[in-house]
Amino acid sequence: MIAAIGLGASLHPDFSNAGGYGIPFNIVGTATARSTVTFDYADESDAGPYPIPAKPKIEGGSDRHILMIDTNDCRLYELFAAAKVGSTWTAGSGAIWNLKSNALRPDGWTSADAAGLPIFPGLVRYSEVAAGAIRHAIRFTASSTCSGYLYPARHKAGSGLCTTKPPMGLRVRLKASVDISGYGPQSQVILRALQQYGMLLADNGSPWYITGAPDSRWNDDELHGLGGIKGSDFEVVDTTGFVNG
Repeated sequence: MIAAIGLGASLHPDFSNAGGYGIPFNIVGTATARSTVTFDYADESDAGPYPIPAKPKIEGGSDRHILMIDTNDCRLYELFAAAKVGSTWTAGSGAIWNLKSNALRPDGWTSADAAGLPIFPGLVRYSEVAAGAIRHAIRFTASSTCSGYLYPARHKAGSGLCTTKPPMGLRVRLKASVDISGYGPQSQVILRALQQYGMLLADNGSPWYITGAPDSRWNDDELHGLGGIKGSDFEVVDTTGFVNG
């Protein structure tokens, strides 16, 4: 599976100190006005309504994700391909997550992400790096995936056999033997997380791109050095038998 993603391809931080690069998130509360959203994939989307701020932070490019964390109600709201026409919001798909629960999407359902997973928990966030530790797996992409998925993913978004292409939900980790001592402080926190928690394949895209939230405090020059890590530095984690606990 590592070879299928790219042995010689470089690890790449898909976020920066520029506001338009990465997936931003919005902190909302019970006072935030709720909006009805019309979905392209309504049969696999949560109806809402969604607490979309008046001027939400939206991911650039075609994916146009909007992530909203309601800190009063402990819920995560996520939209894919969100757009506002006049006073009406539309999106490709949407999901609402109860942050007090480990419940997954129904089997076979998408979310705001191709693998049917929540996006926000897999983001690299500056606050975590500044605190010295990322304590979760990180979201990443591959250029081509198979017609299948592994726990905890709930949805496929590719074609072909899973013997030659990686499935959604594939978990990989940076080998413990990889020396990270020569990397900068921000990069070392990220690389330690990749060795300890690994990363989860959540969408189709450029190979070995890890997803984070934009922040003006990222040191882009340092983070570009993550390209010294290659696909061959990773190994697959066997998640056979894993279930929610």
